[in-house]
Order: sequence, then C-alpha cells, then structure tokens
Amino acid sequence: MVRYKIGDIVSRKSYNNDIIFKVIDVKEEEDKISYILKGTNFRIIADSPEDDLEQSSEEEFIKQNESVDKRVMDIVKDKDNLFRGEEVRNKKKSKKNIRRFGMAPTVLHLDGDEEYLEICLKAYKSIGLRAFGKVVPEIEQSRLVQEYLNRYKPDILVLTGHDSVVKDCNNFKSLDSYRNSKYFAEAVRKARQFESSYDELVIFAGACQSYYEEIIKAGANYATSPYRILVHALDPVLVCEKIAFTSITKFLSPKEVLQNTITGEKGVGGLETRGQYREGSPPSPYN
Repeated sequence: MVRYKIGDIVSRKSYNNDIIFKVIDVKEEEDKISYILKGTNFRIIADSPEDDLEQSSEEEFIKQNESVDKRVMDIVKDKDNLFRGEEVRNKKKSKKNIRRFGMAPTVLHLDGDEEYLEICLKAYKSIGLRAFGKVVPEIEQSRLVQEYLNRYKPDILVLTGHDSVVKDCNNFKSLDSYRNSKYFAEAVRKARQFESSYDELVIFAGACQSYYEEIIKAGANYATSPYRILVHALDPVLVCEKIAFTSITKFLSPKEVLQNTITGEKGVGGLETRGQYREGSPPSPYN
C-alpha cells in the first residue's frame, strides 16, 4: 500500500530531514515502492524509498520557508529595492544623472519546473526586467533552445530546472553521475552555436549539484554548482539582476556577481562578464 501521495510534503531521514520535498511521482515495481521528490525551495530532484521518508508537518514547512526567506532578505537587505541593481539605483539618485535614461536587457528563461518559473518571472517583473519564460523539461531544452532564441532574441539566457548527483556516485567528472547536467550542457552548446559571443548572449545554466565545470566548458557565462551544493530557486534571477543593471561599459568579476546570490561561490560560479545595461541621453521632455 502506498503511504504517500503526489503533493505530500516529506523529508529524508537519512539526510537528517534537512530539506523539505514535495512528492511529484510514485513508482511501484513488484513489492518495491519509490518516490520522486522535488525540493520546495531548492532546485533539486531526488528519488527515495518509502522507509526513508517522513511526513513533514505544516509547521516544519513554514519554518524552513521562513529560514530560506531570511537568507534571501539578508542578501537583498532593502525591501524597497528588492533585487534592484545598486549601480542603477545610485545613478538614478544622482542629480548629475537626472537627465539620463537607459535600456535594460531582455531575458529568456527556460525552466524545467513550472512553479519555480512562475516565481522567477514575478521576480524579473519586480526588478523591471522584460523576461520571457517557457516551461521546458531539461531533456528537451537542447532541442528547443535555438527556436526560442530566434523567436525572442534575448540578451540573457537562463537554462535551469532540477538536477542532482546520482546515488552512490564515485566519479564527479562523469556526466553520467548527474541527473540532468548533460542536458544543460548540450543546451548551452546549442545556444552558443546560435550566438558565440559571451557579450552578445549571456548564459546562466544548471540547477542543484550540477556539473559546473562541464556546463562552463560548454559555453555558459555562469553555472552551478562548483561545490555540488543546493542552489536556491531565485539564484538565476539574482545573477541576471547584477549583470542586467551594470553598464555595458563595465566587466563584472565573478566575485561581484556572486555577492548578489543566496548560495554564493559554492553554489554558483562563472566568468568575467560584460554588463548589459545601456545608458541613454537625453530623455524626451514629453515622457
């Protein structure tokens, strides 16, 4: 008899119940029942036998959400300027630049998780970024990425969803040791065939525990996860935010970009990348 159903909130006893998951699928083979799990705050997907699971209470779910939300707020600090690029904020406040205006880049975000995509799209909107989002399973992203790039002509591309290191992994340098990293890497390669310039198309790719080195090698500006740790659902947005609101005349170091993320350099890494914000002058007196 199946103990848990799709939508139930659970945690894994073997990992000291450190992460709360949602059950997204149940597999029954002979007398063996296993569950496919999705992180509720982190971009990880995992499978688990029934005897390793424990039902999480609503109080535990709320407690973990509050803990994660606090980490988010520790990063963004100022609620009134949530996610807003510091450089652009300062320039808007400066009287010397009162006659300036600017153009932010466009983002195309392909996500294997519909719920997380919705969260990210709301965040893009809140920071003033024009973003197009499509729910595309990780395995399908390489097939569809050029079609969507051609349709939307973005300046920044995000390829994400869920990932994880497979059980009993003994070789972190093999793509076979990761659930979805090979799909992210292939999608990045296809995107680079469409646009080879790291300045003309900025790419963020990966999810929890992804094969960072291989995704960077494939052509990403930023990727996850250098230390194979979990990454927050909003980390892609926070990377985009920093790059999008930095002047195109400036190159950002990875250190500058990663200060803007929740999981930091253990969760996200990348290359020096040109900002994507274009200033203009003068503004029309009719605006």
